[in-house]
Amino acid sequence: MPDPFPDTRQGVRDLSIRLILLLGVASLLGSLVSNGARSVTGPYILLLGGSAAVVGLVAGSGEFIGYALRSATGAYVGQSHRYWKVAMTGYGLLAAIPLLAFAVRWEAAAVLIIAERIGKAVRTPARDTILSHATTAVGRGWGFGVHKALDQVGAVIGPLVMVAALAFTDGYAAGFLLLGIPLAGVAIVLFFAQSEVPRPGRLEANGGTRENGDDPPGIMPYAAFIFLGMAGFANFPLISFHLKAQSIIPDAAIPLFYASAMVVSVVVALLVGRIFDRIGTHVLLTIPVLSTATVLLAFSLNPGTAIVGSLAWGAGIGIFETSLRASIAESTATARRGQAYGTVSAVFGTAWFVGSAVMGVLYDVSLGHIVAYVVIVETAAVAAYLWMYRSRIVVRFQGGIGDLIL
Repeated sequence: MPDPFPDTRQGVRDLSIRLILLLGVASLLGSLVSNGARSVTGPYILLLGGSAAVVGLVAGSGEFIGYALRSATGAYVGQSHRYWKVAMTGYGLLAAIPLLAFAVRWEAAAVLIIAERIGKAVRTPARDTILSHATTAVGRGWGFGVHKALDQVGAVIGPLVMVAALAFTDGYAAGFLLLGIPLAGVAIVLFFAQSEVPRPGRLEANGGTRENGDDPPGIMPYAAFIFLGMAGFANFPLISFHLKAQSIIPDAAIPLFYASAMVVSVVVALLVGRIFDRIGTHVLLTIPVLSTATVLLAFSLNPGTAIVGSLAWGAGIGIFETSLRASIAESTATARRGQAYGTVSAVFGTAWFVGSAVMGVLYDVSLGHIVAYVVIVETAAVAAYLWMYRSRIVVRFQGGIGDLIL
């Protein structure tokens, strides 16, 4: 039987583009489900009897578990190379979202929210490793940027589903049930993508951009920046809690704020993808600026100022996730890439947990305490970036030497 794998550079490029788009559509549908729910988890937990501290702890715990477990799932993917099986298993846990319609206590909702985040931990290292192979022929930043943009389109549509549900039913249950419909589409797209490229590693014939198998270069300053940058990055459940608790806007308008932020992240992801291919991780320096702007604006009592803060939050999401995944793909050998994604993601998630929990507790004290905390943490993040900059790590690329300044 002839090998269907293309034997020309253009053929590989075309196949890579198709795979990126298919995974992008799968992420679009999955993000529609998860982000539709996340846009209202703050007010939903409040409705079920939770406090601001509970919202912060649940959101932070979900993010922490969703990222910390990636170290283990990434290591498993790297050893087993069962990319598709693991990715499909992780997407299957999105079934926890429709079940939120039946929660009657905040504790039950918290378990389901965290279960969905576990699914994220299972699928992400496998999916990102597949993408890292596919982006070899089209540019790391651009490939991950296109995928992130499609993912964020789903993050826009999901909250709009919740807006419609709240507007026409005056309740959350119908919205959560509607979010179960795209799950069938996720399965269909993933099976089709697997049939197209059953062995995605073949798209990257040179085995990676690094000759050694180490984790990303300059891991200590890199990890310090990631931790500090994300520890001061507010989560949207707490922002949405603030919008409801202070009666700044109607409940039905809260998902619109989230959807607007996701629209910004789509545009930013595409722009940052192109910029990354030219200047590398320098784009990460905008994170401390956006994190500080987010808390200064999003926690305002003025609706106009609050939406500007939400948009700043969305821009931060687009920048951080695109650049982070592209930089790992560019600097890590394929044999260790799954593990590298898991390790760096664990740092990312730990920081988000710490920041979410601290800001949730500080919210019950005063907004001024949150602002002071974020300013201090993000100032430290700038210092960590300068540490990264001075390291001037030299990365050996295929066919020569290139400078990757982390």
